[in-house]
Amino acid sequence: MEKIWLKSYPPGVPATVHYDNYSSLIDFYEQQCEKYADNVACENFGKQMTYRELNDQSILFAAYLQKTLGLKKGMRVAIMLPNLLQFPVAMLGILRSGMVVVNVNPLYTARELAHQLKDSGAKAILVLENFVRELQTALPETDIEHVIVTKMGDCLGWRGVLFNFIVKYIKKRVPAWKIENSSWYQDVLKAGKKLTFDAPALSSNDIAFLQYTGGTTGLSKGAILTHRNMLANVMQCITWVKSTLTPGKDTVLTALPLYHIFSLTICCFCFMAVGSRCLLITNPRDLKTFIRILKKHSITVFVGVNTLFNGLLHQDEFKKIDFSKMKATIAGGMALQKATADEWQKITGINITEGYGLTEASPVLTINPMTEEHYNGSVGLPISATEVSIRDENNQELPIGKVGELCGRGPQVMRGYWQKPTETALVMTEDGWLKTGDMARMDERGYVYIVDRKKDMVVVSGFNVYPNEIEEVISMHPLVKEVAVVGVPSEQTGEAVKAFIVPENSELTKESVMAFCRERLTGYKLPKIIEFRDELPKSTVGKILRRELRDGTV
Repeated sequence: MEKIWLKSYPPGVPATVHYDNYSSLIDFYEQQCEKYADNVACENFGKQMTYRELNDQSILFAAYLQKTLGLKKGMRVAIMLPNLLQFPVAMLGILRSGMVVVNVNPLYTARELAHQLKDSGAKAILVLENFVRELQTALPETDIEHVIVTKMGDCLGWRGVLFNFIVKYIKKRVPAWKIENSSWYQDVLKAGKKLTFDAPALSSNDIAFLQYTGGTTGLSKGAILTHRNMLANVMQCITWVKSTLTPGKDTVLTALPLYHIFSLTICCFCFMAVGSRCLLITNPRDLKTFIRILKKHSITVFVGVNTLFNGLLHQDEFKKIDFSKMKATIAGGMALQKATADEWQKITGINITEGYGLTEASPVLTINPMTEEHYNGSVGLPISATEVSIRDENNQELPIGKVGELCGRGPQVMRGYWQKPTETALVMTEDGWLKTGDMARMDERGYVYIVDRKKDMVVVSGFNVYPNEIEEVISMHPLVKEVAVVGVPSEQTGEAVKAFIVPENSELTKESVMAFCRERLTGYKLPKIIEFRDELPKSTVGKILRRELRDGTV
């Protein structure tokens, strides 16, 4: 396809980007840390950390991994944290030591955790104390040899002692746990001060992240994202948003978890690369506290997902916030709804800029120009140095306006899935095209519109939920005969999980199914609706027809 989208690029946005000037993310990041050394890099619970402090503390963490734990370049180290200052410190420490970051959702159950840690072969993990008990249960099924535990207040200075006391003894958010030979985060940094860090040689082809995703189906797989993949996408994103930013002056609201690829690339790398301050929100679900934080800070860039925007818009106090300093709102992770976008612009005066991506693309493939004045229903134009093609089931390119599978190619596209060549071959062509699994069309200007998902993936508050996994869990219940899972619209989460179940007998209750699921699934994967049926619709070969259930035709 002719690159018709280039004609729609806003002034100053080039067709390509340069990212080979840096040998690695660390090479790139250290230069930014030197340039903005005294600027605030991150803030959390009122505690600020400068770029110099972030850089220095990450070296201490890296030295401990090397010298005390004896970990080598290429080994995988997991991070199981919400948005806390400890996250960027550990992440940069792992990367600068040449090791591979494995981001883990801290809300995972032991079953989910065991799968990801075992599959990645991670040898060490940094985990928040609140979630250690699930890790303790999962450990025997993993290759983890070293556990570093942190408390929520560990980076908050003298206030952290009181903070940790309240979390554990007043709010009782720390379940009892016991892991032999575990280390404390604060002790790790103290030990690092007495160690010498030996910086390994890093190249852009080294693996930076194993970022787990379900892809389009099945159990989660580790997308291999190299330093080059991430550098390319960071440069691509900076190229598109830089006209809105003031280097060293912006405050970026970081409510999405940094373990999510969208937040990781956009907030932690793209905006911090131009000296912005990332305001880390640890629990964005607490909307009242969230709004109090917003009132205290002059946010200039707001990064979020549709459900977060929608939730805030339904809070009366949100409408009282002064948005005069806000310059941009960026949406990703899930589809942006027109009603939400229109109301957001009405309240804040800012149009939401929507993009599109997926973990396998580090993640951004398309983005709307920052100059768009109103919601246009598209996910934008292919970002610089990126090609997009709409293809049929025979991998043939379709003409403008026709609906087909969205495919993308560019330097940000993953190397493949970790130790899964068969799965990789299903989504990547020999000439480098990534099959996204999403159905889309392109208009004559080059704007891309997502029409539907090719597969049955459900997106709950920006997180991918795969029916196969939920069905597998529910089917293990002794009183379940058959089950089918689909996504249904939800005002709160965009989509919600609905389970259609054929019981073995009348003794099965919805309550018992939910209790069974809670022990085995993360909260956002839990079915919000359960419907019992005498039978499920099937094809002539016995395949359950999810689409008929989802569309309500049976």
